[in-house]
Amino acid sequence: MSHPSSTVASAGKVAFVTGANGISGHAIIEHLIRTPESAWSKIIVTSRRQLPSSWVDPRVEFVALDFLKPAETILNEIKTICADVTHAYFTSYVHSMDFSTLAEKNCPLFRNFLEAVDAACPKLERVCLQTGGKHYGLMFREFSTPFHEDTPRYEGPGSKSIFYYEQEDDLVRVQKRRNSWHYNVIRPMGIIGYTPQFNGMNEVVPLAQYFLICRELGETPKWPGNLRNYHRSEDQSYAPSIADLTVWATTQEHCRDEAFNHTNGDSIMFKFLWTHLAKHFGVEVPSYSSMPDREEPELDLVEWARDKKEVWERIVAKYGGRVDSFQLDGFAMLNWGFNPTITISTPFMSTVAKARKFGWNRIDDSYEAYNRTFKSYENTGILPSPRHH
Repeated sequence: MSHPSSTVASAGKVAFVTGANGISGHAIIEHLIRTPESAWSKIIVTSRRQLPSSWVDPRVEFVALDFLKPAETILNEIKTICADVTHAYFTSYVHSMDFSTLAEKNCPLFRNFLEAVDAACPKLERVCLQTGGKHYGLMFREFSTPFHEDTPRYEGPGSKSIFYYEQEDDLVRVQKRRNSWHYNVIRPMGIIGYTPQFNGMNEVVPLAQYFLICRELGETPKWPGNLRNYHRSEDQSYAPSIADLTVWATTQEHCRDEAFNHTNGDSIMFKFLWTHLAKHFGVEVPSYSSMPDREEPELDLVEWARDKKEVWERIVAKYGGRVDSFQLDGFAMLNWGFNPTITISTPFMSTVAKARKFGWNRIDDSYEAYNRTFKSYENTGILPSPRHH
């Protein structure tokens, strides 16, 4: 007996999402499982490692893939499972705190993915590449305007570390060769979001741990930066909102072959964020009106964290949470976030005017996005529940 909805389900789009263990990949999957089956009939998800969490949605199918393997190998692994894929979302990323080495793995990572899906997916309609604010060379040059999608590429010293350029060139080259599908590029700023996998790019977990450990020790949390960075403004990108723009842009005909910046639509000031976080975790932070105006930060978070694992274990034993979520790499990324190795005084500001003009109108409160993300980590037991401490 045929099921009455089977014909409807087969008409839905089929997604292929890479980087399922990363913040953006996880958010895209979470976004898609909230859609009706008539819109998305299947959601194929992949990462190198098995997923630490599972989705109960029966449309989700997991396949472990390593995109550093040759494209032919990947093609053989996906040609059956991905035969009906219509929309491919690439969010995979190999992290290193040495930015000069990022191109070595991240360029072949995307190229192998692209060649494989181009060959394996005859029904392919759209490929989406996620890059980021570093596309604009903000590490190397001053800006007199916010970052626009058509800002010329940076070509000065250090430009070879911006691997996004090669990824975009590969995307356009392969698309033109086949000319049967279209593409989008999404460029978020600093990402706030949940992932079950602990990774070096996630600042929310070490931020929470810093405040919780200071509170456990009865210490006042110091600002881990200098005065200039305390007063710095930045935009942020909340992962569910990135997913919203990504899926929206890739399903709109008038957005074909377009790049879009992503921000929440507001901005944060680190001074305000620090006070907001202190209130959230129930600790006092001093006024920094007398902070010396010097370049070096008051506190190195990696040095601070070196002997704090035992304190975190004590907190977990009392209040819950995951011991293995305490990672020195996370504090290294946090150090860079508060003290970017840049002497440029320009705020890191992107504009979403283009996405707005094309019809995307979501806005998120960035301070609230931190609260919501902490709550996601508490709900999954990675951070202790506030009810218990």
